[in-house]
Amino acid sequence: MRQNAETGEGYSDISIQTPGRVGIVIELKYADDGNLEKACAEALKQIEERNYAEGLKRRGTKKIIKYGIAFCEKECMVVMA
Repeated sequence: MRQNAETGEGYSDISIQTPGRVGIVIELKYADDGNLEKACAEALKQIEERNYAEGLKRRGTKKIIKYGIAFCEKECMVVMA
């Protein structure tokens, strides 16, 4: 697991590669306005726009799962792409 590992154009919050060569990219967002859905969408958009999965691809990852996670106070939402 790498936290804030540089991949693509910047740093993802969390990047994981399993022994089975499955990669996981996680981007976290705080939803100031409480709109968790919107913040999750922004997190997934950021993963794509900044090409965060590139580092995992270079290390031979076969499958990449992307998660946008948003939270506001005690509420949380997770969206997978």
